[in-house]
Amino acid sequence: MKASVFIVDDHYMVIEGIRSLLQNEKNIEWMGHATNAASCIGFLKQQQPDVILMDVNLPDQSGTDLCKQVKQLYPKVFVIGLSTFNQQPVIRNMMENGASGYLLKNATREELLTAILTVMAGKTYFSAEASLSLREQDNELPLISRREKEVLLLIADGFTNAEIAEKLFISVATVNTHRKSLLSKFRVNNTAGLIKLATRYNLV
Repeated sequence: MKASVFIVDDHYMVIEGIRSLLQNEKNIEWMGHATNAASCIGFLKQQQPDVILMDVNLPDQSGTDLCKQVKQLYPKVFVIGLSTFNQQPVIRNMMENGASGYLLKNATREELLTAILTVMAGKTYFSAEASLSLREQDNELPLISRREKEVLLLIADGFTNAEIAEKLFISVATVNTHRKSLLSKFRVNNTAGLIKLATRYNLV
């Protein structure tokens, strides 16, 4: 299985480092790089790689926002978050916005290859440090879907179920289901408790 790979990062040392690790791999086709979100979107209008290695911190837009945008425009492109940070909220934010994996920038060639081939197979890949970070707080913070995150943000902004339904083009019953799911996952009994916990974990 051959994978075409593109990288979005504003540090040339990182780009060159990863390119040098992958350039001689027979299963990898190097498609180039972008140093910001705008350049990435411009490239994708012309051609799409199988996998994008995407820095979480970009100069013109956050990696999480770019990841969401890419997945909306090109759902078949796999995104792997790339960062020096392994903080649990950062990892979760990236995954909730459509990433299929998360790597630290100190990854080895073998880890890079494993991550790329894993997401190409439709699975999720976390670096050892990222996986450990998630496990450490798994008992505290529930994993919520992208749609639940959207509902949560609108709840925090004070919108009613009917208003949320209208904004997200879904039924009021569906919003109510998401709201109940959020209350259950966060183990709280009311909206105030839900917003309080979500704020503590930087989800809103």
